[in-house]
Amino acid sequence: MAAPLLMGVVNVTPDSFSDGGRFLATDAAIAHGFELQADGADILDIGGESTRPGATRPVVTEELARVIPVIEALAADGATVSVDTMRAEVAAAAIGAGAAIVNDVSGGLADPRILEVVADSGARYVCMHWRAHSTAMQQQAFTTYADGVVTTVIAELRERIDAALAAGLSTEQLVLDPGLGFSKTADQNWELLRGLLHGADFDALGLPLLIGASRKGFLGRLLADEAGAPRPVDDRESGHLAIVTLLAQRGVWGLRVHDVRAARDAVRATERMQP
Repeated sequence: MAAPLLMGVVNVTPDSFSDGGRFLATDAAIAHGFELQADGADILDIGGESTRPGATRPVVTEELARVIPVIEALAADGATVSVDTMRAEVAAAAIGAGAAIVNDVSGGLADPRILEVVADSGARYVCMHWRAHSTAMQQQAFTTYADGVVTTVIAELRERIDAALAAGLSTEQLVLDPGLGFSKTADQNWELLRGLLHGADFDALGLPLLIGASRKGFLGRLLADEAGAPRPVDDRESGHLAIVTLLAQRGVWGLRVHDVRAARDAVRATERMQP
């Protein structure tokens, strides 16, 4: 069983939930990308739009100005680069700058043109389960799953696969992401993880899986203090590594992580224990 690829997160944003503002400057973002690569990242995921609940979208020119110089520098040095965007214009420019993967958290719903852009380029496309933009995604209307979160997420991912194939993408280009933290309550995130680990429904989709649980709010709530205050974002890695270990055993294609070194250590230890 192949070890999962580790996708290191480079947020070139002022307001991401995990590290907003730390790497907004181009030089800081490039340096962080190189650090993640040195720690063992297989892919560097460069994003210029925060998708935390409540975040406001930047204009297209601002998103381009944030990500393209970083992608150019990292790709020119030989890194495998992914662009985290929902916009066709940004995806096209990023591919032109050297990105090999488009990581679209909206699965083509925010901007359907992105599917044709990626199809024409031959780049890999990560299609995530998504229901609404950040300003609305945690409203009750978008966190209701009448048939259960696992069944509904799989059904809605099938719809996005069909849309991607109709736009000209091949199955070889597609990677699926169940969208932990997006339009899902804490309990629904845990239910989704149990479905990933113990059910065969996701395997029936027949496509690689990328999972992003790192630092997310459902971990903070699980690790809350006695007063009920969620564990701070930077102090959730111990809980996340349990998920990394189990997903590595399951054989997922990739894990999107902030602390690449810790995740790499966990994956190496998991591999060593395999018969």
